[in-house]
Amino acid sequence: MNFNALFYPKSIAVVGASRTPKTVGNDVVKNLLTQGYEGNVYPVNPKADELFGQKVYGSIAEIPEDIDLVVVAIPAKFVSQIINEAADKGAQAAIVISAGFKETGNLELEQELHDVCQKRNVALIGPNCLGVINPEISMNASFACLMPEMGNVAFISQSGALCTAVLDYAKDMSLGFSKFMSIGNKACIDELTLIRYFAQDPHTDVIAIYAEQLEEAPAVIEAIQEINHSDHPKPVIVLKSGRTEAGASAIASHTGSLSGGDSAYKALFEQAGIIRANCVRELFDYAQILARNPLVKAHNVAVITNAGGPGVLATDEIISHNLKMAELTEESKAKLKEFLPPAASLNNPIDVLGDAKADRYEQTLRVVLEDKNTESVLILLTPQSMTEITATAEAIIKLKAEYKKPIVVSFMGRETVKPGVDLLRSADVTNTPFPEPAVCALAAFSHYADWTQIPNLPSLKYEDVDKKTVADIFAKAKAKGQTSFPEAEAVEILKAYKFPVLDSAVAHSPEEATAIAEQFGGRLAMKIVSPDILHKSDVGGVVLDFSPEEAAAKYQSMLETVASHKPKAKLEGGLIMQMAPQDGVEVILGVNKNPSLGTTIMFGLGGIYVEVLKDVSFAFAPLNENDAKRLITSLRSAKIFEGVRGQDPRDQTALIECLGRLSQLVTDFPEITELDINPLLALPQGQGAKVLDARIMIE
Repeated sequence: MNFNALFYPKSIAVVGASRTPKTVGNDVVKNLLTQGYEGNVYPVNPKADELFGQKVYGSIAEIPEDIDLVVVAIPAKFVSQIINEAADKGAQAAIVISAGFKETGNLELEQELHDVCQKRNVALIGPNCLGVINPEISMNASFACLMPEMGNVAFISQSGALCTAVLDYAKDMSLGFSKFMSIGNKACIDELTLIRYFAQDPHTDVIAIYAEQLEEAPAVIEAIQEINHSDHPKPVIVLKSGRTEAGASAIASHTGSLSGGDSAYKALFEQAGIIRANCVRELFDYAQILARNPLVKAHNVAVITNAGGPGVLATDEIISHNLKMAELTEESKAKLKEFLPPAASLNNPIDVLGDAKADRYEQTLRVVLEDKNTESVLILLTPQSMTEITATAEAIIKLKAEYKKPIVVSFMGRETVKPGVDLLRSADVTNTPFPEPAVCALAAFSHYADWTQIPNLPSLKYEDVDKKTVADIFAKAKAKGQTSFPEAEAVEILKAYKFPVLDSAVAHSPEEATAIAEQFGGRLAMKIVSPDILHKSDVGGVVLDFSPEEAAAKYQSMLETVASHKPKAKLEGGLIMQMAPQDGVEVILGVNKNPSLGTTIMFGLGGIYVEVLKDVSFAFAPLNENDAKRLITSLRSAKIFEGVRGQDPRDQTALIECLGRLSQLVTDFPEITELDINPLLALPQGQGAKVLDARIMIE
């Protein structure tokens, strides 16, 4: 795929070059000819002779030289033909602005376009997109009117309309771009392809994305983790729309019912190390702080303010975002005392008082930046009658150039502070209008810097699994059209992958129940075996704590009780197993396959409370050890596993192993669509875990 032809073309043909002002074809030609692009531009329109002083060609074939890039703005039904003609003329990249493809239901037309581009080795952006801008060579191959400043942020958007607003906002913030594009329907090139390109692009340091839908989560995770742990980490910031959308259909399993809406994307972002923006403003706040500061530790924050209230607001935000207020050294406090008024606060937040002029800000900032306990600085300014706004901005700019610690500034207000804000922006100093978004941006910066230091571990894998047995079970099931495996069959699959299951066997009569019970000995439990019953305890299908002598009677009684509740259910016997230990914490492990993203693994507080408390976390398979640990520690109830109120800590090593084996199982067998292990009993430290119930579904 030739990205040079897309981003650095020496010649561009524009097919659909309209003579009518304020149309897409007209604007694209005008942008290319009037905004500084120095390559050759060839407008194509069989009904025109000249456009903006440039000769217009009747067809691509009439162009006198080979072309690198073709921009297409004609009706959808003619686009594939034009791509073929452009490829004949040497084009290796295409931007299809034309709409009327998948977004209007024309799936076959879009598939045809995809196939043509694949066959002719043409890198395609679109269709149904705004276009591509490369400020480095002043190439505006889009119908957006603005040429952004050159910068180090690559921006990718699924929405063309959002792009135009982003360009306007970025211009006001003096935020520049290395590349800027709308990708529309993503027929060939999607976000993942571009992320991989920008990881190698020497002009890009930050990748910002507006996405409506992503695909192939494991590939996205792998690519971004590789970027985050490279010698030159490049943060990926994503603004994802549709956070509250519910699942398209009801799913029977606990995992399916809990994984609707935005939970899969939340898991993807956390696992990959993607910075998530919740709105356009956050996207820009995060982009500017990451683009304008060296990537260093920033956890301990010093706050300098000329007003007490904003300092308190900033402190609250810092703590709530899991950052820390830097503890200044006694040496720093002594230096501050030498020049700050007696009423000033020497503790963090450092209140330089409302009459602070630029020199007081500058002296304070220098002391704070030199303090060994300070990793980052937040500077707040409210405009008082004596405040020197532009001079204070100049002092901040000067010190930012001397020190490598991240600085975020909030000059609070609008018109009064505008001259200072403009100075800060022109000098690449991160600024926000209020303290809260400043802290939010600083937290994103700090957490990303920490993320890059976490080792990128290999996926959890175990050599003792019996893959062949599971393959045989699934093959036999598929041959007879079986897609669901209730507990008795699910346990056999889990045994093959060495999950810690209790000894168990299925009895088909009272006599068999007695024989199995005597073989196991001790206290026992029994569960109904039926493909028609999901929640066994609801219909009397679970019997606990009986002796071998009681087995026959318990078996008969259970079948009669279940039959009275579910007279039409097919009853296939009773699963007899050892009674589980009494000192365990019930957790749930689950699996749900998302058709476009991949397979998520769920971990949470289990048993009968899982759907009530909904204290669960998600990650995509395959898992590494860090992923498995995060699934456990990110629960609200995570303290339970450390031991509370006199209880022993749970065996987290065993839980991590169960999660790893589950990850390996669903990676080896992608046909698994749903799986619940509920409950899995988490036993005290050193005693492992036990599977008490399970069900599996395949496609």
